[in-house]
Amino acid sequence: MFFEGDAEPGTPEGLVNVARFNDPVEAQMAKGMLESAGIECFLVGENVNNLLNAAFRVRLQVRSEDEGTARELMAEATGADELEPPPEV
Repeated sequence: MFFEGDAEPGTPEGLVNVARFNDPVEAQMAKGMLESAGIECFLVGENVNNLLNAAFRVRLQVRSEDEGTARELMAEATGADELEPPPEV
């Protein structure tokens, strides 16, 4: 539980955000696409989004070593509201 003034949790070490979705169903579809390609991925915020649909975006995260492949697949797919920019090196 977070309280006013608490820092928002960041991305766990070793994971990167590759896309954000307003619709949790689209996020699940993208997750399934990546999983079928053998990429382990995680959705962050999908349950909160079900309660307050327009208030939060679901973030799709993958392991950093799978980022390039995941971004290629996501660029070919439809439904991503916004691809996350690659992290700056």
